[in-house]
Amino acid sequence: QVQLVESGGGLVQPGGSLRLSCAASGFTLERYPIAWFRQAPGKEREGVSCINSNDVSIYLGPFVKGRFTNSRDNAKNTVYLQMNNLKPEDTAVYYCATKPGYYCSDSTEDYDHWGQGTQVTVSS
Repeated sequence: QVQLVESGGGLVQPGGSLRLSCAASGFTLERYPIAWFRQAPGKEREGVSCINSNDVSIYLGPFVKGRFTNSRDNAKNTVYLQMNNLKPEDTAVYYCATKPGYYCSDSTEDYDHWGQGTQVTVSS
């Protein structure tokens, strides 16, 4: 059974950092694109970043601006999202998701397995 579990969220002050983890089970994560999306209250879910099966990262949101970095640990079947210089507007539930095929997509409709999400709150 395919499962994605996010962790690493929490409360952080503006300018701080968090590293989110997305642990996969039931499939080999390195063979598929893994994307991060986020959803703030009252807003639509939006793409943050994606790492494809060739370890190429694509940053889906203009708000990333060099602050976020993808990485993958194949031995742990886990993808990470390092987020630096966090801002209050980054407050959201962050989800990881995977889709069939090799390539990333910025459309939520293309992803068929999702984690439960992890809350990130940026506030002083």
